[in-house]
Amino acid sequence: MSLANREILLVGGAGGLGSATAEMLAAEGARAIVSSRASGFRADITVAADRRRLLDAHPGLYGLVIFTGVPARGQPEETLRLSWEVNCEGPILLAREAAARMREDSIQGSIVLFATMQAVALFPGSTAYATAKAGLLHAARILAKECRGRVNIRVNVVAPGVMAAGMAEASIEAGKYDHYLAEDVIPRYGRAHDVARAVRFLLEPDSYITGQVLSVDGGITL
Repeated sequence: MSLANREILLVGGAGGLGSATAEMLAAEGARAIVSSRASGFRADITVAADRRRLLDAHPGLYGLVIFTGVPARGQPEETLRLSWEVNCEGPILLAREAAARMREDSIQGSIVLFATMQAVALFPGSTAYATAKAGLLHAARILAKECRGRVNIRVNVVAPGVMAAGMAEASIEAGKYDHYLAEDVIPRYGRAHDVARAVRFLLEPDSYITGQVLSVDGGITL
């Protein structure tokens, strides 16, 4: 089914993954709205007033995609706190608040959140980032269960692998992931449109999929 004329909010969508998704949705005629801390409709979703202002400004949403995240590198104590706020707490609270409004308006909507390959497999040195994203993943599945029913709000999660876009670009340039190519684990690094296609799939109207995690990682987590 077409997404034409459906309003879809892309939060944290100013980067490479969000831009590719916005382009794909707009080509189908969807009204793709980009929000971030720095551009588009500016909002910090770790702040309750900003989340409320964001949703107030976009009533009647069909879709919400939350790309928001930080790599969470640095000293463990301060990094864990920041990671929890940005990578889990803010996105989950926004998703819950959006879902409540969709149900009030009787909109059969779709919410897509972003985790990471590090939330579904074990990677040394990723404690701060992976812990928060794993929490988001579990909370998203709980929200999906809470939102089942006659007014069905579907909630799913995309877990990207090593993408040549967004936060992983610097690590790719530093050679951190070269061994995955050398050892023939993956055929190439992921591209922004690999993720965009996954998001579009989960936004499909009248879809029967909810509470699932879709890994877009070329097989790394296998």
